Amino acid sequence: MAELATNRKKRVLTNAQIFESGKLPPQAPELEQAVLGALLLEKDAINVITEVLKADSFYDPKHKNIYEAIVNLWQNGSAVDILTVSQELKKQGTIDISGGAYYVTSLTNRVASAANIEYHARIIAQKYLQRELIRISGEISTEAYEDGTDAFELLDSAERKLFEVSQGNIKKDYRAISGVVQEAIIEIESLRGKEGGLTGIPSGFSKLDRVTSGFQKSELIIIAARPGMGKTAFALSVARNACMANTETLRGVAIFSLEMSSRQLVTRMISAEAEIESDKLKKGTLADHEWQQLNSKIAKLSDAPIFIDDTPAISVFELRAKCRRLKQQSNIEMIIVDYLQLMRGDDANNKNGNREQEVSYISRSLKALAKELDVPIIALAQLSRQSEKRGSGSTPGTQTGRPILSDLRESGSIEQDADMVMFIYRPDYYKLTEWDDGTPCKDEAEIMIAKHRNGELDNVRLRFIGKFTKFADKTDFDNYNVPDYNDNSGSNNGTITVSSSINWDSDVEDDNSSNNTYNGDAPF
Repeated sequence: MAELATNRKKRVLTNAQIFESGKLPPQAPELEQAVLGALLLEKDAINVITEVLKADSFYDPKHKNIYEAIVNLWQNGSAVDILTVSQELKKQGTIDISGGAYYVTSLTNRVASAANIEYHARIIAQKYLQRELIRISGEISTEAYEDGTDAFELLDSAERKLFEVSQGNIKKDYRAISGVVQEAIIEIESLRGKEGGLTGIPSGFSKLDRVTSGFQKSELIIIAARPGMGKTAFALSVARNACMANTETLRGVAIFSLEMSSRQLVTRMISAEAEIESDKLKKGTLADHEWQQLNSKIAKLSDAPIFIDDTPAISVFELRAKCRRLKQQSNIEMIIVDYLQLMRGDDANNKNGNREQEVSYISRSLKALAKELDVPIIALAQLSRQSEKRGSGSTPGTQTGRPILSDLRESGSIEQDADMVMFIYRPDYYKLTEWDDGTPCKDEAEIMIAKHRNGELDNVRLRFIGKFTKFADKTDFDNYNVPDYNDNSGSNNGTITVSSSINWDSDVEDDNSSNNTYNGDAPF
């Protein structure tokens, strides 16, 4: 044991020598001078490099101070030249440590023009990335030798830091509001011409998009319902619409299915896209024209940038790692998790085995991941049985089974962490024939926006096409003849029997009977 400890100390010392052996960190001071000189010579040069360089990219502290002074002047709309930069450094109290006014003046002698400023800036940025990789590697190595270090937490931390480096987003510091206001105004101006005020990822449902303006970046959206209401069908409809509705803007979508296999999900998507009954696809009983219809529609679906992971009981750690890789490699713009309560929290954060705390940790982690990757995350969630005990249908607004926020199962923090909570409600699931306002409700669903942190609340009615396992705007399918499953003229007397071997939408609270019988649409 003593020998092992001695060897470990030797490894630590050897590792430390790698970073402290007198080697100069990667740097390019001459290019830093050339870039600063070009900025002082040409006023528009800064527009070329602001997305490439930041103050920390400069190795020499003098150059860092001078660049900060130039950026401050530019953000305030002031002229950038030798005199104004020197004055700005004096105002900041950094003129002396920046080499004085003479050094600032001498920078213009380092370059004749700003013609190559972008090329020089990218070399400086690469040197900065090399220094960051050395720093991060040293931190990881030091932590790895600590006996009390959790290996999975360290792995997650290492991956996060490397991801931040690749995104050029190393440990965001505080920012002055002036710069953020300027960015916000630019974004608002760019959105002025957007059709219908759509600023986020579209759901494909016109009224819903009008209310939400699309699913916004960095938001956590919870879609909750009782089993059989169509959570997965709705999520797949959204994924399809986001990827394929606009061929000019193909958005990558990652789907993490903890309940169904990837083949089952794709079969549902084929049914919805080709508009062929899912029951026929399961049995392979397609007519000749349906095979042609299938082949003609499947090509578009095959080319869609949709990535499916059906790892069961995936942990937060695994989800984060996979999403970061997908964001880096395929630039995904939306993530769907089906469904939240089937996920596992990291073991290190759930030592006492409290399920409510574990679900709280999962919802917080999903929100943090949405902010980190700057994409909307849609997480499906189950509701408790309380919604089915509520309402009699005799009073408006108290229709049987209508959910409320307190029905979210296992954790109130889901509601707290979510930017938006939407419920899916289908009255005919409860054998109701009318909405509470007296209008027919057959083959219709209501998307209830119960929480919307950045917008209004509303209820949006959609068409639910059970035989195609899809949702659509009410006007889209008016010409379709949806079968009446309650029509007793059929051979099955309007009853659909589903074997327990097919797990439509599992709920640990529900009874595990060998056969479940539904009077109405199959629970897609």
